[in-house]
Order: sequence, then C-alpha cells, then structure tokens
Amino acid sequence: MAETKSSTVVLRDDMLFTGHSSNGYTISLDAKKSVGGHDGGVSPMELMLTALGGCTGMDVISILRKKKQAVTGLEVQVNGTRADDHPKVFTDITVHFIVSGHNVSPAAVERAIELSSDKYCGAAATLRHTATIHYSHEIIETEGQDA
Repeated sequence: MAETKSSTVVLRDDMLFTGHSSNGYTISLDAKKSVGGHDGGVSPMELMLTALGGCTGMDVISILRKKKQAVTGLEVQVNGTRADDHPKVFTDITVHFIVSGHNVSPAAVERAIELSSDKYCGAAATLRHTATIHYSHEIIETEGQDA
C-alpha cells in the first residue's frame, strides 16, 4: 500500500507560519521583510532545497555504509536558481557532496550519488520536472569516528 505523508501549516503572525509534521516535528516558515515577513524562519523554497539535500544525503550515507566505506562526515550543499516569472520554479539546482572519511572510494561515492539521483531520492525526482540538477562531490581524508 502507498505511504501517505501529511503536514499542517498554521499562521502565527504576518507571514510567519509553523509547519507541523504528522510525526510531531515543527519548523518555522517565514518570508523576507520586504514582502511582509520577519525573516523568522526558512522560506518555503529554501525548504525545498533543504528537503532535496536531506533526501539525497540520507540515500548516499546509507549506500556508503552498506558498501562499508569509512565515512566520518557528510555535508550536502544545495543551491538553486529560480525562474524570473511566476511561479518562479527552480530551473537549475546544484548538489555538492563533501564526504569525509578514511580511504573512501571515489567510485563508491559516485555510484551512491548516481543511485540516489536516478532511483531513490523522491525529492530529486519531483524537482527534476522543472529543474536540471547537477551533482558533484569531493572527498576529504580524515581521521576519527565513523559517521
């Protein structure tokens, strides 16, 4: 059976909202002061980029762990360019992975990113309808505990 997700967004003040996930977490959403907000939370479009980073990041770290890669850290940097005209969708997105670890295989990282982008990440599959998504990565050799 298909999994159903839900969220409720409640107005708090001016353009400031609180989003409530069905599993009990909250997040503040707001707009820039120039459009009536307070800059008191993440913007909805930034949240889309954050969701992409989280979705693909979770895929990649899971795959790298299954491949027994000694990853000690993972950072996913996501940047998006929006169209000039409404609805101002994302048209171009870059996703850059910074993988830290011990003797991490570049081929393993490339394959993990490929699997996430082409098969597993629902956020990427959704955004791909309006945006070209570019992926890159770097590996930093470190010492320490595995992530």
